[in-house]
Amino acid sequence: MTILCVRFQLPPMYEAALPGLLGTLEEFTPVVEALPPDGALVDLRGAERYFRRDVVELASLIRVRALAWHGVDCAIGAGPGPMFARMALREAATGETRVVPEEPGARTEFLAERSVRALPGVGTATARTLCEYGLDSIGKVAAAPLSTLQRLTGARLGRELHEKALGIDRGRVVPNAVSRSLATERPFQRDELDPARHRRALLSAAGELGARLRSLEKVCRTLTMTVRYADCSATTRSRTLPEPTAHTSALTDATYRMYEALGLQRARVRGIVLRAEGLDPAEQASYQLTFDPVDEKARRIEEVTDRVRAKFGPGAVMPGVLAA
Repeated sequence: MTILCVRFQLPPMYEAALPGLLGTLEEFTPVVEALPPDGALVDLRGAERYFRRDVVELASLIRVRALAWHGVDCAIGAGPGPMFARMALREAATGETRVVPEEPGARTEFLAERSVRALPGVGTATARTLCEYGLDSIGKVAAAPLSTLQRLTGARLGRELHEKALGIDRGRVVPNAVSRSLATERPFQRDELDPARHRRALLSAAGELGARLRSLEKVCRTLTMTVRYADCSATTRSRTLPEPTAHTSALTDATYRMYEALGLQRARVRGIVLRAEGLDPAEQASYQLTFDPVDEKARRIEEVTDRVRAKFGPGAVMPGVLAA
């Protein structure tokens, strides 16, 4: 048993604490994969031998240090692979470590009676298709012929489902850094129902991300938006951009499209987080040339406003709708 999936109980709109918490995990092992906004996967294979402690003891140490140094509690799932660790985490309460035993028989028993929806990578549409044919539990999926699963869900997905249901976990922890992304947060003073105010917050967040990316000479390939609601639930959506960019207009357009796709109906929104992911050096990014004078003019205006903000502060220039 070597993998932990950790979910820190961060206060709403407090993603800035994640890098420090990842540093706590890296004191045990360098193999840490950040899962923004509040989690991480941790490979403890070397740490178990080095510290001469089992994975449950190491998980307890991680929780104690997160509480002592950062004031943040966490829930932890532990298992022989990333898939099992993620599944265990779903059943772990705050302050608890949920463990999937390493023995093959125990892994099979853990999977057998759980809903097929519990398998990582199984979405609503796939689960509905499988349930229509009576394959509503992982045990039934494991017993189904591979050819049947492939006929129902496709060749690649069918094979993946078959392997996962049999307890074959091919996932691995890929070390990364939360610095590979930039995030900005827009909390509301009170739960906000007005879509116009939601859009103003999105415009402000996209503008800030664009300015920060340009100052770092970076571009992003993906935007992720998290909308947090009054009942403490949240919705997260991601969009891959047509081309890597730091152009505020392109970021704003993608952000609005994600928001509109949510189709919120009188939703009481507590705050919005916008994250730019997949950062690359701007000098290495390709840029589609255009004969559109409006686009070229907007980019030139951006250069000027960036210089003004650098000299007089971030509030020196802003869209008129935000100044109202």
